[in-house]
Amino acid sequence: MGEKKVSLPAKLINGGVAGLVGVTCVFPIDLAKTRLQNQQGIQVYKGMFDCLAKTVRSEGYFGCYRGAAVNLTLVTPEKAIKLAANDVFRQKLSKDGHLPLWGEVLAGCGAGTCQVVVTTPMEMLKIQLQDAGRLAAQRPVPAPAQAAAPSPAPSLVAPTPQVQSIPPRRPSATGITAELLKTRGLAGLYRGAGATLMRDVPFSMIYFPLFANLNTLGREKGGSQADMQAKAPFWQSFVAGCSAGSVAAVAVTPLDVIKTRLQTLQKGEGEDSYRGILDCTRRIMRREGPTAFLKGAACRALVIAPLFGIAQGVYFLGVGEMVLGLMG
Repeated sequence: MGEKKVSLPAKLINGGVAGLVGVTCVFPIDLAKTRLQNQQGIQVYKGMFDCLAKTVRSEGYFGCYRGAAVNLTLVTPEKAIKLAANDVFRQKLSKDGHLPLWGEVLAGCGAGTCQVVVTTPMEMLKIQLQDAGRLAAQRPVPAPAQAAAPSPAPSLVAPTPQVQSIPPRRPSATGITAELLKTRGLAGLYRGAGATLMRDVPFSMIYFPLFANLNTLGREKGGSQADMQAKAPFWQSFVAGCSAGSVAAVAVTPLDVIKTRLQTLQKGEGEDSYRGILDCTRRIMRREGPTAFLKGAACRALVIAPLFGIAQGVYFLGVGEMVLGLMG
């Protein structure tokens, strides 16, 4: 028995809805992850909770959602492409409704490769907006004027107006995009594309096969894999998505650290700039040691686990099919 035909519009809707819901829930943790990964010299934050507390204190609650608009705009096509591509590749590589392990890994590889088209510019813009607060926290605060000596006798001449330091403007996604296109062309938005590919392909190669196997766990082998996946209860799809997502996220954290460092345009005082993947890897190892490659690992697990749990829950609930049914 062959696998059921994929309804591509339904898969795209499912992926988009899942991405929007997931990102809204976990974005503050993703912001903490970016700021922790970018710390080199001055340690502004001691950990995830310290980072979130200081962000709320200095930037307000919505400071935790800096860059969220970019993510919410582009996560729909990104997640839609990823989930739909994996589904299509799994169909093409299946024989008589069954997919061997090498086919699952290859399908995940194809899905990870396809999503990079959207992921790279999305991550590029998001990282600049997320890291702006960390850079601002590193800047020295001007000391208040001292009121020590008695004030001189009043003068008839108008006092010279004091020049106040103007705080740097907050970056915006449109401003960063315009500047990158003006100075570096379209390639500017795809800075770090190689590192993004290097992270997303292994992630998908781990995530999708692991999820598929966890989602069919405990059921007898009979019929096609698509039928077995469709029979999975909601809780199993959710737990399978969370578990596979957290394992894959932690596994590729070193690659995510490299990608984040390469895509960060503004550096703090005494922080390294990098010429490429190998140069970045070498400098991090020399200056910060191997543990630096695991910065933000816990944050990544806490972001990716619910993100993909929600995604797979929505995917298997068939939200896209319901929307298409209402439209039809």
